[in-house]
Amino acid sequence: MNPHQPPTPAAAAAPEPPAVTYVSEAKRLANIANAQLSSGPTSLDGKAKSSLNAVKTALTGRTVLLHTDDVAAYQQHVADYEKELRPVGQRECDLVQSIADSAWRLQRVPALEMAIYAQGRVQFANQFNDHESALRPSLIELHTSLIYEKQLRNLQIQESRLHRRREKDLAELRQAQSERRNRDTNNLETASRLLTQAERANKAFDSKEEAAFLTDLKTKIGGGFEFSLSDIQAYSAGGTVLEIGYTAFKRALIARNNTTETAISLGTAS
Repeated sequence: MNPHQPPTPAAAAAPEPPAVTYVSEAKRLANIANAQLSSGPTSLDGKAKSSLNAVKTALTGRTVLLHTDDVAAYQQHVADYEKELRPVGQRECDLVQSIADSAWRLQRVPALEMAIYAQGRVQFANQFNDHESALRPSLIELHTSLIYEKQLRNLQIQESRLHRRREKDLAELRQAQSERRNRDTNNLETASRLLTQAERANKAFDSKEEAAFLTDLKTKIGGGFEFSLSDIQAYSAGGTVLEIGYTAFKRALIARNNTTETAISLGTAS
């Protein structure tokens, strides 16, 4: 009775040498003049708005952590997502990392929005001195929203983009885990049946017999079978397939890391 619910990169081509462009002296002088005219904002308002353009790079690009971010908090954040979503294999791990990064960036959006309005309160503190004091905070907030409309709109755009990306990654992860659950369920069901037959035959499972049993299973089921005897027993006892798969994956990672560390130690010693 079933108690369960069902890269080697290609060599890059040598870059072509850049084409040489000859510029006349008149054109060169014109370029210098244009560069001086485009050297950036000079007014206080302009410089303040320009400084907030960094809001874009905080939410896009490959760098997730800013220099002000707490690295330990970020690592715990990613670990919490891994613990909840239980990825197995490189594809699922990459998706969980992307989901965690999107969530981390989404947490930054409200703080950035608050920073814009905080800057506005400082920048426009004396802007409405001729109005009643009770009205000034609202007027400053309105003025800030108008002056920094582009930056605030950009935050909304980036927030929507991050939400879409997170939902897309979650849907892809669920699909990958569904496919894996179906595959692992079939494999564990077969393994559980064979284990039951062996136990009925009073077969003793010492370390040697266990290794032989698992080798025989891999031959019958296929090379993708990576479960241990304890995993099969956990399945027979009603354990969830995704949890068993995650446990087996983490165990394999630890064994691989230990093997690598041993090899490095031996290489250093020699």
